[in-house]
Amino acid sequence: MPNVRQNGPLPDLPAAARVLGELLERRSSCRAFVPTPVDPATIAALFRMAQRTPSGCNAQPWQVSVTSGPGTERFRAALLAHAGSNPPREPDIPFPVYGGVYRERRREAALRLYERVGVPFGDREKSARQMLLNFGFFGAPH
Repeated sequence: MPNVRQNGPLPDLPAAARVLGELLERRSSCRAFVPTPVDPATIAALFRMAQRTPSGCNAQPWQVSVTSGPGTERFRAALLAHAGSNPPREPDIPFPVYGGVYRERRREAALRLYERVGVPFGDREKSARQMLLNFGFFGAPH
């Protein structure tokens, strides 16, 4: 069997598999969003699709509320204020502990991400500011 981590052209596949492959090729981790609101019907359809995705032990560990406009801005401001003045607490579901090659992959991905947004390795102040952007939803409109 060939190395499955290789890049390059995919073999002739059924149409659905090609569509999935094309979507995965274009996938990226987004750390900024355009401010353009998304149509509520599109949001609802995306959540219907997301409900079909697997989760550990089929726990489906989410409860979703969607905000828009001023509601999003109020929530963003409140969450940023809270995160900036309160220490993090233990998550409801513990983070996995990575070792070996998986720890290295995670570390390399983090280093590349922070480098791309202008945070040099070891700069704890800039790293902390960048982390807080998570609580501002990276500018997402919802």
